[in-house]
Amino acid sequence: MISADESAGGMFRRWPFFQRLLSWTKPYAPFERGSREYERYDWNSLLPEEADNRALMTTIMDGTSYYPSRPEMERNLATFAERTKLAVRYGCRWTTTRRDDDRWVLETTDGEYRCQVPIFAVGVSQPWRPAMPGIEDIPHYADTRPAETYAGKRVFIIGKENSGFELATGFLQWAKQIVLASPSAAKLSINTRSLVGVRARYVQPYEDHVLAGGVIVLDASIERIERTGAAYRVHTRRSDGSGDLPFEVDDVIAATGFTSPLLDLPRQGVATVGRNHLPAQTPFWESASTPGVYFGGTIHQASPGLRKHGIPSNSGGVNGHRYNGRILARRVAEKHFGITVDKPVVAKAEVVSYLLREVTSAPELWHQKSYLARVLIRDEKRGILDDGILPLQHFLDSGPADAVAATLEENPAGDIYPVLYTRRGGVSTEHDLAPNPLHDFRTREHEAAVVDALTGLFL
Repeated sequence: MISADESAGGMFRRWPFFQRLLSWTKPYAPFERGSREYERYDWNSLLPEEADNRALMTTIMDGTSYYPSRPEMERNLATFAERTKLAVRYGCRWTTTRRDDDRWVLETTDGEYRCQVPIFAVGVSQPWRPAMPGIEDIPHYADTRPAETYAGKRVFIIGKENSGFELATGFLQWAKQIVLASPSAAKLSINTRSLVGVRARYVQPYEDHVLAGGVIVLDASIERIERTGAAYRVHTRRSDGSGDLPFEVDDVIAATGFTSPLLDLPRQGVATVGRNHLPAQTPFWESASTPGVYFGGTIHQASPGLRKHGIPSNSGGVNGHRYNGRILARRVAEKHFGITVDKPVVAKAEVVSYLLREVTSAPELWHQKSYLARVLIRDEKRGILDDGILPLQHFLDSGPADAVAATLEENPAGDIYPVLYTRRGGVSTEHDLAPNPLHDFRTREHEAAVVDALTGLFL
């Protein structure tokens, strides 16, 4: 492992700008800290094998909020790296990439590294700006000044996603007027009933807009930005076709998102997708265009999965990609190094209760709904085997001939319910189970539904 940072947690020395994360850690939860079930309530701790190093974030937070502060997250990662004795070469920057027969060569500021399998976990941390006249002359979110320097200013923020609303929240007591603008309407997570949209922590600017309290949330394209002495003129065009609307403001900030610093990987054949040009990936986070190149961490969000009901994965956060990472390690071990993981046998009499226990409490399934699944396969010699947690899309595209995948899904109404995907002779069938207001699916109704789905396959 090499890192350009001087120590673990480097990104959290800079962002989020206004300190608090959007991911929570709940010290007091229905399950014991450090248990697998507890991970559902702790979105920020990493997942070591050693029991003593689990749920580390709970030992670092000061108790003022269950959203960790930026310095607390930095200490969480640094403590994890120190206590697990991870071998990391810090201050080592990757500069170029090339192939040498069957090896990849990574040139760095500390010399060359040769490997069979490179995994790039470089984050989605490089400021990205859309094509827009004048945008090159304004600061990006990454360049935001201290909040008090915006006192008494009129501030125009380009973008209506979390980063834009985060800045607006931090400026509320300072700026005399705040405008947030983009062509599409703002989506709020409390309306989408998912992590899609602006999170509840940043809703105050939206309420101020609704109540005419000094914030304007505008659906409009930004046509161009002009410098007018010490100020700016922002030309917008309303999305509803009602005409142009210019703004005279003191500051403009581009909260337009980030991309990955891929350096020369596109020249090595790594294709990118989407407006932010993230690397296109398979369900196992391998480059879709350059086999043998893998990605880790927040870049996994570019492998979206099925997007059932339009809801993406949680791979952009620690609580999602930490599980992807375990699966990725297994995949690389099996595919490239011939290391196989044992598949334990599940007794036929325990299959139903096991699957219902998983959909009730497995953190992998709760954090990665419609994305990761618990997979059981039928082996003619050994019986029913537990194939572990795997990407649901892979199971449906090319899974075993006779198997079942158990996952959780959430519909637009906010109902969370288990789904079993069975494969008989390679043909997949979907079985939706009923939701439960307490999210406990270990009921007789659910038992009967699972038995019905698995009859003739496992039962």
